[in-house]
Amino acid sequence: MSVNATPSALPEYLLLLRGTQLDQRLPLHEMQEAMGKFTEWVSSLALAGKLKLAQPLSHDGKIVGNKERTVSDGPFAESKEAVGGYLLLTVETIEEAIDIAKNCPLIDWGSSVEVRPVIQQCPTMQIVGQRLANAATLSQVS
Repeated sequence: MSVNATPSALPEYLLLLRGTQLDQRLPLHEMQEAMGKFTEWVSSLALAGKLKLAQPLSHDGKIVGNKERTVSDGPFAESKEAVGGYLLLTVETIEEAIDIAKNCPLIDWGSSVEVRPVIQQCPTMQIVGQRLANAATLSQVS
């Protein structure tokens, strides 16, 4: 199942920015420098036609889980692991996405970038489809 009505012609990669709470560890002048360089970097990706979307995420939120669908405060990840925002890139290969991630200026201030390919079908749905197809084949043979 895919909910993307208009898939991109190029592969897409999500860059998850972690440890972006610079206000917890940097003085004001360093935060200004970091955010200035970050803004320039994001703008350069947009000008190059490689950036499809970029958005920051709030530091707080809610987590919905378990069978009772309980709602709790979250995320509770360490601040260095918390996702602070994301960029959606349209580039040819994961190597190109990794090269772009390596140039993220926030890495110089202790942040990290997780690179994830965006796929057209949920892997679990793929496995379910394969297993159902295999079961149908086996029932025809027997």
